[in-house]
Amino acid sequence: MKHEELDAALDSFGDALASATRVTPGNALRPEDIAVDGVAPSDEVAQYALTLGDDALILAQRLAHWISRAPELEEDVAMGNIALDILGHARSFLTYAGLAWDKSEDDLAYWREEEEFTSLWIVEQPNGHFGVTIIRQLIVSIYQHLLYQKLATSQDETLAAIAAKAVKEVDYHRDHAIQWTIRLGQGTEESAQKMRHALEILWPYVDEMFRDEPVHQNLESIAVLPSSLRNAWQEEISAVLAEAGLEIPATGQAMAFGRRGEHSEHLGYLLAEMQVLARKHPGASW
Repeated sequence: MKHEELDAALDSFGDALASATRVTPGNALRPEDIAVDGVAPSDEVAQYALTLGDDALILAQRLAHWISRAPELEEDVAMGNIALDILGHARSFLTYAGLAWDKSEDDLAYWREEEEFTSLWIVEQPNGHFGVTIIRQLIVSIYQHLLYQKLATSQDETLAAIAAKAVKEVDYHRDHAIQWTIRLGQGTEESAQKMRHALEILWPYVDEMFRDEPVHQNLESIAVLPSSLRNAWQEEISAVLAEAGLEIPATGQAMAFGRRGEHSEHLGYLLAEMQVLARKHPGASW
């Protein structure tokens, strides 16, 4: 599709400035580009894109709760920006997945039931105190950075393009989490104790991130096998925790199967809040 035709088609999405996530600097792929000019993926590729989109959507929703509640004004802005970046990733993955089933990103975000979501348990966990949010972000952003680096070489051009854009932003998220982890781990006895508490709460959900499911195994050269990221992730997070004076807790792993639609007790409450407006006023727009 020619550039002029694409711009005209994008007009159907309304004011491009209406949402911060609708504007992408440079020539990076936008969700609107995917919706208008994208080729519908196969059902299996769509299912894979859905898992990535669900992780990003739920994590963005969690982080957005920090807006107006962060411990300092600058951090309030930082959390909001990180949440918006991740929401942008969710929009791209969900838009691409939706092409396979004639559904929009909003259809997939607001009109699915809890058991239809495929998010990991770790992104569903409550924010807790600030240390819990930072450790969750450390665990997930290191994982996503490794994941998107590999996915950027996928034989699926759309997934590769989404990942190539996302990895640059996740690099900043990872650095943000690393700096806070070191700062709090080396801070006061109270801050270090809270970081140890956060690790004990969240470490049981680590194994699920690296479990290979059929949706990964059936898409050789397209999807990234989560298990292939484990060693690099372990090496990187161990180095950060060591610098922070923290240790990996000796905790067991939870029986978590979010990829199969079996979720923690926290997801339902999150979805109820996230979906209420769309469901109460179907078709409403700003």
